[in-house]
Amino acid sequence: MSGVLTLTPAASPFPWAAAAISTYTNKATLNFDTAAKGVTLEIDGSQITAEDEIVQALAKAGGLAGDSAKTAAFFALAKTLPTVTAFPEITAALDSLDDHLAYRTFLVGHDITAAEWIVWGALKGSVKIVGLLKNHKHPHLLRWFNHLESLESTQLAIAGLTEAKSAKARNNKTAASFALGLQDAKEGQVVTRFPPEPSGYLHIGHAKAAMLNQYFAKMYKGKMIIRFDDTNPSKERTEFEETILEDLALLDVHGDRITHTSDYFKELYEYALQAIKTGKAYADDTEQEQMRKERWDGIASKHRDDSIEDNLKHFAEMTTGSAEGIRWCLRAKMSVDNPNKALRDPVIFRTNLLPHHRTGDKWKVYPTYDFACPIVDSLEGVTHALRTNEYRDRNPQYHWMIEALNLRPVNIWDFSRLNFIYTLLSKRKLHWFVDTGLVRGWDDPRFPTVRGIRRRGLTIEALRQFMLAQGPSQAVVSLEWDSLWTLNKKVIDPVAPRFWALSETNIVPVTVKGGPETAEVKSLPKHKKNPEVGEKQTVYSSQIFVEQEDAVSFEDNEEVTLMDWGNAIVRSKTVDASGVITGLELELHLAGDFRKTKKKVTWLAQPTPAAPLVDVTLLDYDYLITKKKLEEADAVKDFVTPVTEFRELARADANVRSLVKSDIIQFERKGYYIFDGVSKEDGRLEFIRIPDGRAASIASKAAPQTGAATPVPKGAATPAQTQEAGADGQRGQLSALETPVDTKMYKVDVVYGEGEVPTPADTKMYKVQSVYGVKPESA
Repeated sequence: MSGVLTLTPAASPFPWAAAAISTYTNKATLNFDTAAKGVTLEIDGSQITAEDEIVQALAKAGGLAGDSAKTAAFFALAKTLPTVTAFPEITAALDSLDDHLAYRTFLVGHDITAAEWIVWGALKGSVKIVGLLKNHKHPHLLRWFNHLESLESTQLAIAGLTEAKSAKARNNKTAASFALGLQDAKEGQVVTRFPPEPSGYLHIGHAKAAMLNQYFAKMYKGKMIIRFDDTNPSKERTEFEETILEDLALLDVHGDRITHTSDYFKELYEYALQAIKTGKAYADDTEQEQMRKERWDGIASKHRDDSIEDNLKHFAEMTTGSAEGIRWCLRAKMSVDNPNKALRDPVIFRTNLLPHHRTGDKWKVYPTYDFACPIVDSLEGVTHALRTNEYRDRNPQYHWMIEALNLRPVNIWDFSRLNFIYTLLSKRKLHWFVDTGLVRGWDDPRFPTVRGIRRRGLTIEALRQFMLAQGPSQAVVSLEWDSLWTLNKKVIDPVAPRFWALSETNIVPVTVKGGPETAEVKSLPKHKKNPEVGEKQTVYSSQIFVEQEDAVSFEDNEEVTLMDWGNAIVRSKTVDASGVITGLELELHLAGDFRKTKKKVTWLAQPTPAAPLVDVTLLDYDYLITKKKLEEADAVKDFVTPVTEFRELARADANVRSLVKSDIIQFERKGYYIFDGVSKEDGRLEFIRIPDGRAASIASKAAPQTGAATPVPKGAATPAQTQEAGADGQRGQLSALETPVDTKMYKVDVVYGEGEVPTPADTKMYKVQSVYGVKPESA
């Protein structure tokens, strides 16, 4: 970094252009100061206060593409836009930009330049303009605007402003001057580390730590170490190391080095001896429960003042793994009654007789994480240790270890731990779900593991943007999933190919008068707005299928639109005794205007040997637990959602056969899906629905319940599928007051009980017949 950009979070309009280009070029640190007036860039010994000059200076320092003759016009436009208040003038400016970007990726040239940021900043700073862009009347401009906003560097700037504003609300003077970046960081010299314990699978919380470590290493052109914290033979396995590396690869996280804490067992042992000899550690055989109570009450251990000789003798006994040695542990001699209980003589070495998965039975004593981590960080050249703020009380302990052992200091950078509603991140509780058979493994789409969320359709791009946006925040809250899935939708929507699938339930055969006598095949774009996605083959025939839900909604002689074909008029219906549509006849009316029809429906040509349909299963999932946040005393089994998997049989067009596992698509009018492969049970192609961030797609589908849950066999009917079903599998006759909707909600009793609810009232209105056919009470 060669400069500092100082700005106030209260600025109106906020200098978005200066903030965004500073993080994009990485040539200035953002410094949010509530006392600042305006915006100031200090760079290379000079001070610049005009935003347009700041943007130009940072563009030059960052080596952005050179300006063209048009650049001055864009800078002039950016200066004018904030002063325009009349909607016609604003709209005219947006129209002009939209036209300019219709066949261009960027405003000037083939890459991002200063013109990009100055115009983007002017648009971002206007509430009116952002509101107009959301109307989707300027698709090219919106695409360009969203692209710049979605960049990691821009998200980091936005996150910095959010944190600065929240810091101001907390009236925290230290946080109010929040600097976006690492303390004392020097380009080319930063070393970060991600230290997972090889005792299980990575989950979304680990993903944040891994991505932030990699981001800052790249930001400062430094290095990142992946270090396996393998100091507990009781829980660690080699296979977990392999799965962790695979999971990191899924996240596109790659270390410059892979190390192990066990590589330093000899050095850690020597440092333990040094601590004993300098009077900074002592051996203790106090029982665990009594030690815990003494630490809590601030009572010194009876061995705290033992001689150095005695401590060395007991530690030597520990290293042999003898019956006497396993009774003892080694404690740091920090404090007896410090208000911060993490500093009350913590254990730093303990005995474990189990073989280590890398060192075998060479060692019988192992360091604790709190002792090993600061030492290995210092030895490996780590400059910045990124830790979740749940470790904040132990940060002084970290620094004490380094000072006591006279090691090179390491900076600590805190960030908030990720917590999500209806989500468990505890390995022990996740193990319980696997062991009881309520899920199919650690890659189950209902799991918050890296494998689970990737299998559910979450992209690395969306995850990275989300993590960086959360990055500097210190707030410990349970996050909703909506913002993460909304980000994901923005990533997948522009590139997801579009296909069609129809529910098999009471699928309706349709005769199309005016349709081709023999099946015809046409090439259509897989994505109407993005021809680069490719083309698909669509079969047109006079014999097609539509879904029962659509057919039920058709009125006699109503004009509807068959998507990708044209309009058609409903000429006749065939209905069985239970009210199910069993056949339709439509007449093509290709001269009709699709803009005037209320219903646009998907359809599929009935299969022929030359043009078959594909049997698919559409899967959707609910949260595993019914409570937003489990407390420590809560038993998991009391809050398990009874049914969490929903399966819908459908038929899809043959184009889906070209998909490979993990491809993301959209079944139009149904949602986004990720292809999960071919089912081993029935040979059907399985697609998992990807939440899109809307309330309906992320809401818990189950009412809060208690009681033990039982595993649901694959393919078992859901309550929604069995509700009101007759013996022949058809949906039974609906009772008078039930609404015919296909829902995944569980049926509950009417809150008023059975029967009609009397509503006596003194009114002069005439009594009328109920629209549902229920007779009113006689007067």
